[in-house]
Amino acid sequence: MASCFFPGPDDRGGGPPGKAAQCAPVPPAARHDSFSAAARIIDADFRLPIFAQFPLHPRARSPIVDRSPPTVLTLLLRQLPLLIVAVAAFWLRTRDLGARPMHADEANQAVKTGELLESGRYAFDPRDHHGPTLYYAAALVARLRGETSLATLRESTLRLVPALAGTAAVVLLALLVLPATAGPPAPARWPALAAATFLAISPPSVYYSRYFIQETLLLAGVLAALVCARRWWHTGRTRWALAAGVCAGFAQATKATAPLFFAFAALAWWAAAPRFGPAPNRRPYRDLAAALLAAAGAAALLYSSFFTHLPGLRDAVAAYGHAFVRFGADAAPTGHEKPWWYFLRLFGWFRTGGLVWHQAAFTALALAGIGIAALGRDRVLRGVACYTVAVVTAYSLFAYKTPWHAIHFVPGLAVLAAAALHRLSRLPAGRVLAATGALVAILTLVPQLWRVAYLRPADQRNPWAYVHSAPDVLKIRPLVEAALAAPGSAALPVRIVSDEYWPLPWYLRGLPSVGYWSEPPADCDGAVVIASQSRTDAVRARLQGRYRETVLGLRPGVLLGVFIRDEPAAPNRN
Repeated sequence: MASCFFPGPDDRGGGPPGKAAQCAPVPPAARHDSFSAAARIIDADFRLPIFAQFPLHPRARSPIVDRSPPTVLTLLLRQLPLLIVAVAAFWLRTRDLGARPMHADEANQAVKTGELLESGRYAFDPRDHHGPTLYYAAALVARLRGETSLATLRESTLRLVPALAGTAAVVLLALLVLPATAGPPAPARWPALAAATFLAISPPSVYYSRYFIQETLLLAGVLAALVCARRWWHTGRTRWALAAGVCAGFAQATKATAPLFFAFAALAWWAAAPRFGPAPNRRPYRDLAAALLAAAGAAALLYSSFFTHLPGLRDAVAAYGHAFVRFGADAAPTGHEKPWWYFLRLFGWFRTGGLVWHQAAFTALALAGIGIAALGRDRVLRGVACYTVAVVTAYSLFAYKTPWHAIHFVPGLAVLAAAALHRLSRLPAGRVLAATGALVAILTLVPQLWRVAYLRPADQRNPWAYVHSAPDVLKIRPLVEAALAAPGSAALPVRIVSDEYWPLPWYLRGLPSVGYWSEPPADCDGAVVIASQSRTDAVRARLQGRYRETVLGLRPGVLLGVFIRDEPAAPNRN
């Protein structure tokens, strides 16, 4: 079936009449005009992003396509580069998953997952939590690994869920932009692999694929829905519309911001659609209705806890009302407000605490891709540029900003960067220029991701380690266990006296007699007493025994006073 694609190295326009009519190559009259020829190359050679490579007509056929089935070896060799990229992405996302301290948000969601494992029940909370997909996925992985309670859960198990989603996102991006046909003439597959590689080694993509939060699952769900939508447009088969709906429902049940991305994808489709003919489907409205029903069903299944908690359906809608109250114009500050240029800085070049953080080469290629989209006539590339600019603009205008939102910028930027490299390859000596540009981008991204994800994952100078737990939290459980093991201390409580204590419930999980107070109780004694700085003096005044004191960091700007009992407990007089 004919399709638009990245042309192969020997394809410069022309070709058989059927192919020329469908892919609009450079007309002969324009080949002597250098400006027109360059514009036509951009227009005809780059059929890439979000809804690219669809047939122009249901019955369009190329008279020269070899339809003999490829051999197994041919299929393996064809997919080997993508497999290598996927394996590298998986390794980067799973290496030493348990080494970084748990962020407060990770710990909160880990405890919620433990409750699901132990009780088998889940109730969606529209005020303080996102959708249920993350918890159910983590519970499934935990059971497969033999972890059936909060006490037996491990960091690596929980983080394996976003790591798998992040790896899937890399593959899905490649599938979204790979040519829909193998030719002839053979389409160039390397730009799609370049886009997948950029996503695979992107510092924010790697970092937050190792974070037990919803953002990476949301990204994978959106990309999966777009891949299925592309297949539906290409084949007209209802099952692909249903699959797109299920993936969209999965994304909606992951986080309530999912409709924003589908709205921007619709904008991209509108920008690209005039380039394509109608979908090969005589009943597109039926399939659209089926997709919407599938999306609603998938989301309802998860929000209602598999129809065991029907109020979850009401709460799923109420979440938007709570969001408007919390983040509206009249809402009180949340502490996460940032200037409009916050995300632009993250993708630029800046220095904090003597360390340089940047993605300058990658960003420069993406900006070049936006320029190609704006100056060229390729509506598909323009659609991807519209999608990317819309996402960046929307998140830049929202006052509430956290750095993990930036992972939604990366797929579009990766495709645009690949577009720039492909355009470079069409110039004289362009292959050398394209290879050099790709190498520079990769060699600058890899050291950055290594520092971000492995060398300094909890360093407060790391721009992606947002309000992160200090490494000191890793000392708390061994300290408490040693105190409880002291003679006469096993029956004493462990007291946490602080308004801010996450991620301590995760690190103290499974230990007996751990309690939390916002104010010092009358009886403050215990095997270990941990207090915030503002309550340390009050706690010290109420302690009756002899204690050793130390100070540990909870996160940047938050210190905890730790009182460890230094004498045997008094015998129980009762």
